[in-house]
Amino acid sequence: MRIFFKNIFKNKNAESDKKYINIIEPKIKEYHKIIKSKKTISFLHYGHLGDIINCLPIIKELSKEKVCNLFIQKNKEIPKHVVSRSHPFGEVYLSENSIRKMLPLLRNQKFINKVEIYNDEKIDIDLNFFRELPINFNIDSVRWYFHLVGCFPDLSKSYLQVPAHYNYKDYIVIMRSLRRQNKFIDYSFLSSYEKIVFIGLKNEFEILKKKIDNLEHYDSKDFLELASIINNAKIFIGNLSFGYALAEAIKVPRLLESGPNFPLVYPNGNKGYDFYFQSHFEDLVKNLYNN
Repeated sequence: MRIFFKNIFKNKNAESDKKYINIIEPKIKEYHKIIKSKKTISFLHYGHLGDIINCLPIIKELSKEKVCNLFIQKNKEIPKHVVSRSHPFGEVYLSENSIRKMLPLLRNQKFINKVEIYNDEKIDIDLNFFRELPINFNIDSVRWYFHLVGCFPDLSKSYLQVPAHYNYKDYIVIMRSLRRQNKFIDYSFLSSYEKIVFIGLKNEFEILKKKIDNLEHYDSKDFLELASIINNAKIFIGNLSFGYALAEAIKVPRLLESGPNFPLVYPNGNKGYDFYFQSHFEDLVKNLYNN
């Protein structure tokens, strides 16, 4: 039996080595050559929403010397073995409707020359190729793209510029998805704070409203408005979701509800904290709220 398992692992390692030599290493070298030689670079991504935000640091960094265009592919099917029934877009990474809500936000970024829905344009760098890299994906997800293109920006600095919103200034802003929640965490104590708004989906709001008496709900018209509300926040609170990706990119005071089984995102820079346990959560809210 021991010899049997040893042979299985040996074969898997051989397959992995072959894939690296024949597919991954040539692609990394190709992207390196493109970045060194081309003045205009076109990028492709098909999601998820947080992945789109997480690729922005390397595009912003490269835009200092390059003209950068970003194309987003709609309705790309998620492989059957990773489809999650709880994901809002079902069996695809990004719906066309979600992309259209994203476009105003991305087009507000001066470092991106052009943002469009993908329509068979010539692509220089397929950002989705990060999924093939032989790395541990429990590293900070924003860094996946570093190792794809060999660009290492300073994550303590903002990489998303948005205007201030006309409303919800100095609110506690919450966006908590039903996926990846920490079972040790209870939001009920927030009922003692004033001015709290939830900016996620209506069904998510209704569940959290049972815990926070004075919780308001706001449905943004698009993701530029969503990001603008986050930009106005006194504190942003969220779990591993699109909302936290925005807060992290903007660098507002922010708290990440981390899940012990899936530590995929980490705060970088000033006034960003992750928490696993209730007492720490309550102390962090108190400290940020009073400072």
